[in-house]
Amino acid sequence: MLFAATMLLGGAMLFTQACKKSDTPSSTPATMTLYDTLGSTAMVKDPANAGAMIEAGRLAVRSVVDSAIFVIAGDTAINGHFSVLLAEVTSGNTSGFMALSKNLTDFFCVATGAKDFTYGGKNMKDAHDPAANPRMNGKADNSDFDAFIADLVIAAKKNKVPDAVIARLGAIVNTLRTVVVQA
Repeated sequence: MLFAATMLLGGAMLFTQACKKSDTPSSTPATMTLYDTLGSTAMVKDPANAGAMIEAGRLAVRSVVDSAIFVIAGDTAINGHFSVLLAEVTSGNTSGFMALSKNLTDFFCVATGAKDFTYGGKNMKDAHDPAANPRMNGKADNSDFDAFIADLVIAAKKNKVPDAVIARLGAIVNTLRTVVVQA
């Protein structure tokens, strides 16, 4: 999942444009980022944290990230890359899952144009290289990458992300193929 989320976010960071403001009131409106499309900075109740508020865009991203982690966990085509995480969760330790979810959510928020978050994780090459990231079990090949994209689409659809947005995200994720695929 780490390679999946980092792929999506890293690609999005390459292609997302910041909102533009003009000095003249008659100019064209600001360009919407993917983060804006996903809900932007409007504050909503956080269903995972009673009494807390969360940006709607961040909630949308986190929902897809968490769903994708679960879809990948059940996908025998690629879940072998995440045996450390799966063993932890199976034993009742969710700390790795929580850290991965937060890190990937931050990554995707930044990549889709959020202004209030930062990504502090590994670069895409190191994140997907078992020599640099001991939580990764093996290097990904093209079929792994394709399976990840398919799982990400399943997760996005489960969260009712519109097909047009899924297509934009998929195009962005695919730009990371050459960095993530190392086998």
